[in-house]
Amino acid sequence: MTRRAKIIATGHYAPEQVVPNSYFNEMYHEDVDAFLKANRNIFERRYASGAQVTSDLVVEAAKRALSAAGLTPSQLDLIIVSTDTPDYISPSTASVVQYKLGAVNAGTFDINTACAGFVTAVDVGSKFIASDTHYSYVLVVGAYLMSRYLDFSDKKIATLFADGAGAAVLAVSDDATGILHTKLFTDGQYHDYMGIYSGGTAIPVTPQAIINKDHLLRFAKKIPLETNATYWPRFIKDVANETGTALQDISTFLFTQININSINQTLDALGLPHERSHNVMNKYGYTGSAAIGMAMDDAVLHHRLKKDDIVFLVSSGGGMAMAVSAIRWSYNS
Repeated sequence: MTRRAKIIATGHYAPEQVVPNSYFNEMYHEDVDAFLKANRNIFERRYASGAQVTSDLVVEAAKRALSAAGLTPSQLDLIIVSTDTPDYISPSTASVVQYKLGAVNAGTFDINTACAGFVTAVDVGSKFIASDTHYSYVLVVGAYLMSRYLDFSDKKIATLFADGAGAAVLAVSDDATGILHTKLFTDGQYHDYMGIYSGGTAIPVTPQAIINKDHLLRFAKKIPLETNATYWPRFIKDVANETGTALQDISTFLFTQININSINQTLDALGLPHERSHNVMNKYGYTGSAAIGMAMDDAVLHHRLKKDDIVFLVSSGGGMAMAVSAIRWSYNS
């Protein structure tokens, strides 16, 4: 049998501070709550405390995933952190996590494909396990602390984003379950449409950059609304064909959680009921790199995922980076 990786446990962490839509009603002196509920399915979100940094969110999610897996940190061979809100530009947030967890035997690195990061990290981690017998347990975590980068003068952006982390532990599969296939795609023409643009070599942190708000999350150009609803069905069909999966046999979709309309339009295009998608933006807002990992663990906690279920992870983020993964689920949740 070809060596394959499977997910053996999940965990997620949402900070304690709950920020309801009513908070923004008061901030902007208008009813943004009705729009957010109807068009984004966002009712509330969580913000990290001033004392927390991204690695702290990762550690909390990781502890829960490790506990569910029955593993100690020292058993990890590799830690991959996906985030575009790292503790530092350098060194990696994963190295901070390794220290805070006490995962003394784990190699580490970060990846950044923005909100497509968790799915990309699962793919990368699974390939380490599939190709190298030195890797038995890989921790993958998507994390987001975007509340530090919000421009609260822009209600269309500030009301969507939130903080959190979602984790998965990968191990060697001993049966037909596991990560079956992943497709990565980037449409790089959108690289300057949205992002946090200062802090790197292109736009150093200067007084002028701060005046321009380049140190904050900025939608510099408008991404066409139909982008996800156009690409997602196409790539889902590609991955389904690659794995010999009939669309009707996909039991659960875990989508990037920014726009309920895009999710529903995608399912409509596939001829599938909206209930096939497990969504968590109603209670967590949009948590970017963490969103699919958080939705995955929430589905586990609600006993939605059963052994041999076909689960599709469907993500997109700034760049424009996308990742779609097919998984045959490994255990009864």
